[in-house]
Amino acid sequence: MRSIYFFLLAASAAFGADAIYINGTVITVDPAKPHAEAFAVTNGRFSAVGSTAEMRRLATPSTKVVDLKGMTVTPGFNDVHLHPTGVYGEDSPYYVPWLGPEKVHNMDELVAALKAKAAKTPAGQLVSGTRYQDTKLGRHPNRHDLDKASTEHRHDLDKASTEHPISISHSSGHITVVNTYVLQASGITKDTKDPPGGSFDREPDGTPNGVIREGARRLLTRLNGGGEARVPFDAQVQGHLQCFRIYAERGITSAGIAGGSPQSFRLYEALRDAGSPVRMGFMYSENNFSALQAIGLKSGFGDERLRATSIKVFHGNSMSGRTCWLSEEYSDQPGYFGIPPARSQADLDKAFQAMHDAGFQIATHSNGDREIDMVLTAIERAQAKNPRPDARHRIEHASVMNQSLLDRAKEAGVILVFHSYMWEHGDKLASYGEKRLAMIHPYRTAIDMGIHVAGHSDSTVSAADPLLRIQDMVTRKGENGVGYGMNQRVSVEEAIKVWTLGGAYATFEEKDKGSIMPGKLADFAVLRKDPRKVPPDAIKDIVVDATYIGGNNVWQAPRNALAAIHHLIPGIDFGDGDEEENLHHADR
Repeated sequence: MRSIYFFLLAASAAFGADAIYINGTVITVDPAKPHAEAFAVTNGRFSAVGSTAEMRRLATPSTKVVDLKGMTVTPGFNDVHLHPTGVYGEDSPYYVPWLGPEKVHNMDELVAALKAKAAKTPAGQLVSGTRYQDTKLGRHPNRHDLDKASTEHRHDLDKASTEHPISISHSSGHITVVNTYVLQASGITKDTKDPPGGSFDREPDGTPNGVIREGARRLLTRLNGGGEARVPFDAQVQGHLQCFRIYAERGITSAGIAGGSPQSFRLYEALRDAGSPVRMGFMYSENNFSALQAIGLKSGFGDERLRATSIKVFHGNSMSGRTCWLSEEYSDQPGYFGIPPARSQADLDKAFQAMHDAGFQIATHSNGDREIDMVLTAIERAQAKNPRPDARHRIEHASVMNQSLLDRAKEAGVILVFHSYMWEHGDKLASYGEKRLAMIHPYRTAIDMGIHVAGHSDSTVSAADPLLRIQDMVTRKGENGVGYGMNQRVSVEEAIKVWTLGGAYATFEEKDKGSIMPGKLADFAVLRKDPRKVPPDAIKDIVVDATYIGGNNVWQAPRNALAAIHHLIPGIDFGDGDEEENLHHADR
């Protein structure tokens, strides 16, 4: 390997580097050369890595010289699963009120935010809000205490308006709360039965109280394209460009769009052509599989800026929403095991076999151990019938694990795309009990077993903020200071690898990105402090000084920035990103 380095050094010296970066602390994520102080970039790729003296020898009169002044460089961060939203100002007709704890602290403030939006919205037109957190509203979230008015419901939203349909989405993206207007307009009454894969929370007499979980949301006909403000395509592009600029501010250089259609792919093509500061991987939603098969499209179609990576499948529910299906009952809800998926094992097997045989990578949303068992069974059966070496099927979130599931995932070569969101959602995990917490998002165990893992935010479920996510992996602490599953903590360097090379491997791009080594794309982040040398609880506060894509500077922090920028991402809420599940549609 060292001979390759010296060859590339010599080649760069002969032709000259476009730029050299010197006097830094470089975390390369390359096992052959894990640490360096300088590197060179030529034609958008790293051309040499080594000491400052070595890089200076590669400079020509036209070479740009960047003095890092001791700052730390990592490969660009790769958030392999998120849901971009258009970012709009509060005066925009496309703005959706952000109801997370950063802005809303109790039900009165939530109602006030919706009332303000309703005042600017014509009667009969949808008013929506996004990402409320039930545990942050001063009420206990236990779904079996609804008769005691212990959680949000339609009567709260009626206080905002009875002349508008109102819908708010939970931070998990799997629960919707609506007002009485929506229930009546959708024909939902106490005689409406819970559909397969979903449920209505109810008042003592059986009347739905407005809290609607999982697949039951499909019955909200009043929200499916009727009455809400439409977002013109050009406005979508501009709103999403602002969202991707925020990603770049956080050091993200690659992002995985977790679900969409050929029509929504057009939006990301337009973003690429408009100069998106982030590379994009696109997951097609499962309901588009037949159309993709008909035109012969497979995983890997595209270019370095926008690539189709996989088919996104839903089989399971939400961990933070406490709807995922478990093999043992929820610790604080006797007799409740979560909501079973609507699809049987036989139907799941059939779907997986078809996608596997067509050559797609399958990326499956699944959280509960009972759900994950079904997904692994479907993968195992597909491979048994048609062995595909290096298929790299993925389980997205893979939250509630056990040793048997991990053993099977390793044997099947499955990539586990774990959450790391204790900071935002740790306080919701009491429902799972201490025994299960020891194997929730089990990074430590999976890494020790040699399982390939990748990082993601599932934004806006948790913040698309890699340094916060890395801190979460290192500390396993919530914002409340409480630790959850502390046995699964990892080192800073291990967490960085998950968020760089781990992400590249998850999309078959580890030869092109994910580490700082000659020949790879020059995607990197410059940090003002070394995350290995600050207190673990302060990793999230490190300023991303600059972000580079292909050697081009796409973000530069102000010189006087003293702490990391933790943006909200308010805008149009596209739910969980799946075309079948979206309840708030915009023109695409």
